[in-house]
Amino acid sequence: MNREKRTEIFRRLRDQRPEPTTELHYASAFELLVAVVLSAQATDVGVNKATARLFPVANTPAAIRALGVDGLKEYIKTIGLFNSKAENIIKLCDQLLDQHDGQVPRSRAALEALPGVGRKTANVVLNTAFGEPTIAVDTHIFRVSNRTRIAPGKNVQEVEQRLLRVVPEEFKRDCHHWLILHGRYTCTARKPKCGECIIADLCEFPLSQRPA
Repeated sequence: MNREKRTEIFRRLRDQRPEPTTELHYASAFELLVAVVLSAQATDVGVNKATARLFPVANTPAAIRALGVDGLKEYIKTIGLFNSKAENIIKLCDQLLDQHDGQVPRSRAALEALPGVGRKTANVVLNTAFGEPTIAVDTHIFRVSNRTRIAPGKNVQEVEQRLLRVVPEEFKRDCHHWLILHGRYTCTARKPKCGECIIADLCEFPLSQRPA
């Protein structure tokens, strides 16, 4: 796929959603960090239901640490893997309080050193909380990037690096949100809605494989 086609794709995605953002509910960098940790192998809707109960009671590292693992589990037990997530979040709070004065660090290395935080989570926090032009590749973005041929790759790391190379600078900050929302609502896994897609004429997904 050439640069002109990619530029037009992102121009259209921007016109469709001029101010895209995560569908996770949060009011601070710390709330976002917790929500993203909880979202692994869970839906945003499910996470939002849990944090709607949790955050009014505890939405700082100190307050969540005070709940303890068992106390935190009561708020997040509707989410998959809640046992390990509760343990990681309490350890994460310990580390934020002990090493970062209770603040979410803006450094990738410091974020990835937190329990339960990998590269994807760090990318989301850097991008959404701090406005960094990072691109967190999840299953939606991996699928869209490969299917459209915007940035094909064999694994998420390859797709991320290719997106960082080929996405024009003006679109980089919001690229993550545009692609994830496009994958969630239009370029879906089982039956992409090619007939409703605003970039269908630019997409390099073979016509023979597109749903009727």
